Amino acid sequence: MANWLADFPHLDSELLRALKKTIDEGFRAFTRAYGDAIESFFDPLHFFLVHAERFMTETPWPIILGLVALVSWLASRNWKIVVSAVVILLAIGFLDMWEDTMKTISMIFVCTVLSILVGIPIGIAMARSNRMQKIVNPILDVMQTMPSFVYLIPVVMLLGIGKVPGLIAVVIYAIPPVIRLTNLGIRLVDKDVLEAADAFGASPWQRLTKVQMPLALPTIMAGINQTIMMALAMVVIASMIGVQGLGQPVLKAIANQYFTLGIFNGLAIVGIAIIFDRVSQAYGKRLQKHLEVVHG
Repeated sequence: MANWLADFPHLDSELLRALKKTIDEGFRAFTRAYGDAIESFFDPLHFFLVHAERFMTETPWPIILGLVALVSWLASRNWKIVVSAVVILLAIGFLDMWEDTMKTISMIFVCTVLSILVGIPIGIAMARSNRMQKIVNPILDVMQTMPSFVYLIPVVMLLGIGKVPGLIAVVIYAIPPVIRLTNLGIRLVDKDVLEAADAFGASPWQRLTKVQMPLALPTIMAGINQTIMMALAMVVIASMIGVQGLGQPVLKAIANQYFTLGIFNGLAIVGIAIIFDRVSQAYGKRLQKHLEVVHG
């Protein structure tokens, strides 16, 4: 009786070992059968990522600074944000982290584009269907609470080590905010506004694109912003499976106890996060003001 109270009832050790072995062997068999097909499916993504990285690393640094300043200005129309972005990149380059930073920025750019292309349609589908929301929400809960290291195991088993597996792991980790906040933003649109749109004869597509999406834009932009931040947070972990950039020096610093190397590269990641955060927030505010003027 005492043993029963002290030891929680559990499966027999042999049975549990057999269950784990069966699952592992099943996944390995799936990998052997479909791994090549899955890898070829992601070839366009690999092409996009390689060319984005090549552009960022092979373009002369003054042109990159000019492009960053131009994009920052077009997005924010705030010279303080532009100057801050340029100063941060100058400091990163001065400390000899330019190439790693360009690789990281290219990775984050591709991850963000992929997350938006996949996440926003899923968020819209969730907002239009309660059943879809009930199905997707538990999946998002698992994606957000699962330790990030665990994502690397099935991805590496399927695709090996390299850029694409790292990209997929980062996207899986970073995509939930844009899905959740797209769903939330559309659902929070005032029902009276939707009724007015219906009264004027708007089609479902017009109601979505002309009413719901513009009004939900601040929430959607917040989701994109959080996705970028989470992608940057995953960069160091993704470096364990071959993702180049600022994560690899941080990993090296942890392994060899190089304090300064870790701090400098960590601060570079923070600097990139600040640039993305300020520019994306400013763009969201400008876009919202523009839509308010257009729609009265």
